Amino acid sequence: MKTIFRILVVLFTLVTSLESCKRDSKVETEEEEIAPVQTSKTTSSKDNLNISILIDLSDRINPEKYPSPAMEFYLRDIGYLESVAESFKWHLLNKKVIKIDDKIQVFLDPEPSDPSLNKKIGELKTHFTKDNVTKDSILRIPQKYSGISKLIYKSAIDDDHYVGSDIWGFFKNKVDDYCIDEGYRNILVILTDGYMFHKDAKMNQGNRTSYITPQFIKSNDFNKADWQERMSQKDFGFIVANENLSDLEVLVLGINPAKDSPYEEDVIRTYWGKWFEEMGVKNYEVKQADLPTHMNKIIQDFILKK
Repeated sequence: MKTIFRILVVLFTLVTSLESCKRDSKVETEEEEIAPVQTSKTTSSKDNLNISILIDLSDRINPEKYPSPAMEFYLRDIGYLESVAESFKWHLLNKKVIKIDDKIQVFLDPEPSDPSLNKKIGELKTHFTKDNVTKDSILRIPQKYSGISKLIYKSAIDDDHYVGSDIWGFFKNKVDDYCIDEGYRNILVILTDGYMFHKDAKMNQGNRTSYITPQFIKSNDFNKADWQERMSQKDFGFIVANENLSDLEVLVLGINPAKDSPYEEDVIRTYWGKWFEEMGVKNYEVKQADLPTHMNKIIQDFILKK
């Protein structure tokens, strides 16, 4: 009887242990299934991209007026455009076809007077959906942007009639309608040297302006060490052109300050940063002109981040 009793005790212990293991395993499995859901809620973002590119075709791209032995500034722009297009391509290739609903486009302001050039720019406006996308069309995006952007810059340089770029007016009158769509991650990439000027959009409101030029910076003593204190006390900055741009992210590429002013780049960055923040832009970056090989990672990180 004692032997039978010992056998029953051992069997009961084994059964109890097995049931405990099953319960522990079930709890662990449930925790593993719940954890990714909780994580995804905290890191979720809009998965559809709406990328707009605004090109400043002012005389900053003139290779005779602003030569750059390492690489001409218009060629750097073309490299940046290729990186943006490449990032857009990889974004699409990493999505399921059924989820593709993404846009990319290019703007010039003012528009070129050449109708054929406007037609080429129109070809860069693309909306990929599950109904029209193919792998071949995705792979051709960088080549298409590279080829047409070269025509845009060649036409502007050959024309040799630089009227500036109305970036301020674009934000005031067009950015809402052209660059922001509900349900998308809206990104505006601006290719500019950081100076802002257009002959038809020159306004002053106290110490607020719709422009900033090297002459303006010098005339207001921003090339001295106390520039920041002066700017803050007298409320210098851009006139606010828009409000509530919280659904827009902005990446400014190509800042190229005058070399004879040690504070010029800081002044330009402060002007742009203050402007974006006052317009409600929550995510923005302002980057100096550098070789496309160096800028490629910066562009990809900004566009492809989740």
